[in-house]
Formats: sequence, structure tokens, C-alpha cells
Amino acid sequence: MKKKIFKSLKRTFLIISALLALFIIAVAIFVNTQPQMGKKPHGQDLERISKSPNYGDQEFINLIETKMGSFGEMIATMPDFLFGEGGTPDEPLPVKFGENATPAIDSLCFVTWYGHSAFLIEIEGKRILIDPMLGEHSSPVSFATPRFPYQKPIPIEELTDIDAIILSHDHYDHLDYATIIKLKEETAHFFTALGVGSHLKHWGVDESQITELDWWQTTTLGEIEIIACPARHFSGRAFTDRNATQWASWVIKGKYQNLYFSGDGGYGPHFKEIGEKYGPFDLAMLECGQYNQAWAAIHMMPEQSVQAGFDVKARTIMPIHWGAFELSVHTWTDPIIRFKAESERLNANMIHPFIGERFNLGVDMPQTEWWNL
Repeated sequence: MKKKIFKSLKRTFLIISALLALFIIAVAIFVNTQPQMGKKPHGQDLERISKSPNYGDQEFINLIETKMGSFGEMIATMPDFLFGEGGTPDEPLPVKFGENATPAIDSLCFVTWYGHSAFLIEIEGKRILIDPMLGEHSSPVSFATPRFPYQKPIPIEELTDIDAIILSHDHYDHLDYATIIKLKEETAHFFTALGVGSHLKHWGVDESQITELDWWQTTTLGEIEIIACPARHFSGRAFTDRNATQWASWVIKGKYQNLYFSGDGGYGPHFKEIGEKYGPFDLAMLECGQYNQAWAAIHMMPEQSVQAGFDVKARTIMPIHWGAFELSVHTWTDPIIRFKAESERLNANMIHPFIGERFNLGVDMPQTEWWNL
């Protein structure tokens, strides 16, 4: 009897081991063959980026200690993911794509938010896209993290004659393979954090069209100054490329307007340093969403996002990184509700445009509570 039980257990163990091995092999094949996974820096690219003062033991590092949260803390969030209130809207979100076709004027700045962290900035005759994740899934597979339903689809076909795309880091909700493939022929140049250009080259973007910047490095787009600044975050698109590329926040400094884009990241002293070096800003687009106390070091709480706006000396602040995907356990409106409450408490000048609403920075003050319509 004992021998039969032992044989049965042994057979079960062998079957489970074989299935696990097949799963690992399948994942490895997927990671190494699917183009959306990208390509981490290697060869001369790796040699170049490893000279950065922000590159440590075979990976990029933050300015201050940044822990992702313990395994136990991550596991503790699973009940909320599985049985929580839910983070998706009940109805398609209202959008305003194409409703303001006012011609661009060089002395004015027009801003269009596409949800999450994606923007079109029209400034001094240039059309600049920031983190244009315009696809339907913020993951490498089509069945995970779908975009919230919008009343109208994002008109990506209207995004032509793009002078530059700025990429803050390589996470799927910021760097989207499908979007890059659709836009690369319409885009003159790409500005990225260190190492992110390796993904673009893997996807057919010519090296001459890519400028990678380390923190505090600067370049120009015509007469517009583009500056990569620190952020407190991490990177990676697979299991084997954690922190292989850098993450950054960005300054877009024109003759008439000065903008700050936070990218992703936890709160830290870098915001005050950025404000001292490059502020004040006419607009600060500040990450506010997909947070949890278990990973507070890499994603700000809404109240911290508002404080970051004061730190960078922003005249107007706008919450971003919400309104598109469910990547945490909070309700989908929690970011805007908390950000708005804290802004009012501190008397901050806040805007919250519709998704797709093109507004004139410094003139229009979009403040309709569209999430309540």
C-alpha cells in the first residue's frame, strides 16, 4: 500500500515538474521571440550607459534608497485585487477628441491629454508627444490590463507630423510597441532616458533619430530645451531586464512656456532640486494613480503629488497616470478625488481636462468634473 502511495506521489510530482518546465520554456520562448518585449541594452549600448554615474551594480539606481515593498506586502494586496471594490468605470468615459481645432500659434501652447500619462504638446511650432501609450492593453499580452472604454476611440491616425516623442521609461503603460510602430514613420526624433533607445532600435527606429539623456543632461528641439531630470522609480519589460534602462522626468522649456512632466515615481527630494534648477513651471503634469502603500516608494500618493507640484514651483498642476488602466487596487476615481481635495486644501491651482480635450495653456482652465457625469 505504501509503495502504491509512493509511486502515485512520485508520478504526480514528475507530472507537475514536467508541466512547470514546459511553462518555463514557453515563457522563455515568448520573452525572447515576441517583438513587444523589446530589447535591453547590450554591446556598445551597454558599455555606453554603464558609464553613467547613476548606473550601479549592473543596473540603474535611484538617488535615494527605494524599496519596492516586501514579498509579504505584495501578497497582502492580493485579496484587494481579487475581491476589492474594483477599479474600472461602469460606463465608457466621455472624451473630447477633435473638438477644438483652433490653429496652433507659436506663442501659445496647446495641451491634449489622452488618458494615463500620454500627451500631445503643441509648443512654438513643434508637436511633441509624451509617453504615447495609445494601445488597448498595457501589457505584453492582449488579455491583460485593457484600457478603460472611451466613448470614442483615440484618433491615432490624426497624430501626424510629430517633431518628437519623449519617453520617460520602458514600462508597458508608457512605452507601447503597437503605438511606436504606428507612429515611427510620422516622428522625426525620439528623446529617451538612457537605454530606452535599445527598444526603439529593435523596433526599426534608426539610431540617428534617437537621443538618450542621463539625469540633468539637456538637448534642444529647435529653440526648445529638453532636459532629463531624476525620478524615483524602476524599469523593465521582462523578468531579466529589471533596471536595465533608466527612468526620468522631463522639462520642456520654451521661449514662452515652461512645462514639467514627472513620469512615474515615488516622492523625494529631487522635486525641490528640479524646482530650484528649472522652475517655476507654467504646468506640472504629476503622476497620481496606480499607487498602494505597499509600493509607495515608486508611486506617489495623491497628497504627495500635490506637494510635488509645490516643490517644483508649478503655477498650475494636473494629475496624470489615471483614467486609462487598472494597475492597482484603488477605485478608478480615487486619484482625482484625493488630488482635488488636497489641491483645494492647499489652495493649489489645479486643472483636470477631459480625455482628449485640447486646451490653451495659461488661457483655458478645464475644471469640469467629467468623471461624475
